Amino acid sequence: MLQRAKMALSIRSVLLLAAGCVVSAHEHHMDAIPPGEAITMEPLDRTLWWHIGLMTLCFGILYPIGMVLGIVKSRYHVPLQLATTLVVITAVILGHAHKGRQFAPNIHGYFANILLWKLGLQILFGVYLKLHLSSGIHARVRPYVVKVHSIFGKAMPVLAWAQMLFGGITALGFCRQDHLGQCLAHFIMGSAFIAYGILLTIMLFVGQAWLKRSGKSQEFWDSLVIAGWGCVNTFTEHRWGTEWNHGDIQHTSMGVVWWCAGLLGLWLSRGKNGEPRRNIIPAMVIFITGWAMSGHVQHLPVSTMIHSVFGYTLMFAALARIVEICFVLKDGPTGEIPNSWQHLTPYLLFASGFIFMSATEEQMALIATAGIDHVSYLIILYSLAFLLYLFVQILLHIFVTSGTNAPIRKLDAPLEEGRQRHEAEQRAREAEEFELEGLISDDEGSGDERKP
Repeated sequence: MLQRAKMALSIRSVLLLAAGCVVSAHEHHMDAIPPGEAITMEPLDRTLWWHIGLMTLCFGILYPIGMVLGIVKSRYHVPLQLATTLVVITAVILGHAHKGRQFAPNIHGYFANILLWKLGLQILFGVYLKLHLSSGIHARVRPYVVKVHSIFGKAMPVLAWAQMLFGGITALGFCRQDHLGQCLAHFIMGSAFIAYGILLTIMLFVGQAWLKRSGKSQEFWDSLVIAGWGCVNTFTEHRWGTEWNHGDIQHTSMGVVWWCAGLLGLWLSRGKNGEPRRNIIPAMVIFITGWAMSGHVQHLPVSTMIHSVFGYTLMFAALARIVEICFVLKDGPTGEIPNSWQHLTPYLLFASGFIFMSATEEQMALIATAGIDHVSYLIILYSLAFLLYLFVQILLHIFVTSGTNAPIRKLDAPLEEGRQRHEAEQRAREAEEFELEGLISDDEGSGDERKP
C-alpha cells in the first residue's frame, strides 16, 4: 500500500510539472520579426539548441524504445517513460527561455501543447493500470483504460515524428502562404515512403505469423493501401472549379495509375481457391512513380538533379522488390531468417522518403544559396536513411528479446553437453550398483539357506 502511495505521489508531481509547462506556455517575443516574415534572422542560441537536442533524444529515441518495452510488458517500461518525461519537461522550459531568433505563432507551438496534454493523460492511465485496481467499477473501467493507454502509446512515434518535422519547419520559417501546399505534398508523401519501409521491415522480421493468420499475402495489403491512396490523390490534387495546370494533370494522373494498379494487385493476391498469392504489382507502381519523378523538371538545376535521384532511388527499390519476390523467394513467403537481399527494398524506401521530404522549393533555394552541391546533400540524406534503418532494427531486436518475448536463458552448448554426459554416467553407475547390490543380496541369502 505504501509503495502504491509513493508511486502515485511521484506521478502526480510529474503531471503537475507537465501541466505547469503547458499553462505557462507563452508566445515568444515577436517585436523584431519583419512584416510578412515568420522568423528573425538571428542565429539559434545555445539554449534553443539544447531544446532541440533533448527533444530529438526523447521523442526520436527514448519514447519509441519505451513504447516497444511497453508492448512486451518489460519492467523497464515505466522507469524509462518517467525519466524521459522529466527530460521533456526540462526541454520545454528551455524552449521558452531562449534568446536570439524570434518566431511568429506556429504549428510547432500549438501541437506541443496537444502533445503535452496527451503525455499527461498517458502517464495518468499508466499509473491507474500500475495500481492493479480490478474490483467494483474498476472491473468495467480497466479494459477501456488498457485500450486507450495502448493506442496512445503506439501513436507516440507517429506524433513525435510530426512534431519533429514541425520543429524543423518552424526553425527555418518555411511552409507558409504559397509554399504550404508543396510542403504538405512533400512531407506527407516522403513520410509515407518511410512508413512503408518501416512496415515492410516489421513484416519481414516479426510479421510473418500475423500474415499467415490473416490468410492474405503482403501484396494484398500493399495493393489495398495503394488503391485507397490513389483514389484520394485523384480527387484532391486539383482544385475543382479552376483551370487545370501542368502539375494538376501530372499529380492526378499518378493518382489514377495508383488506384488502377491497386485494384489489379488485389485481384492477383488471391489464388483459384482463395489462397494468398504473391505478385509484383505494388513494386511496379513504385517503379512507375519513380520513373515519373525522375523526369520532373524543376525551377532550380539542383532541385532537378535531386528529384531525378529520388526517382532513381524509388525505381531501384521497386526492382529490388521484384527480384526478391520472383527470384529470391520464388513467389513464396519469407523464411524464418530473412535473406540479406531483403534489406535493400526497405532501406531504399527510407532513402526515397528522406530525399523527397528534403526537396521543397524553399529547401532547394537554401542549399543553392549556401553553395551546397546535390551530391553532398544526397550523401547526408542517404546517411540519415542508414541511421533510421539501424534504429528500426534495434527496436525490433528489443521487441523479440525483451519482456514477454525474452528467450528462456539456457546454458552454453558445451556446458549443456557436459552436464548431460555427467548425468548419463551417474545414472549408469547407479544402475550398475543396484544390480551388484541385488546379486550380493541373492548370494548372501543362498549361503544362509545352506547352513545347517
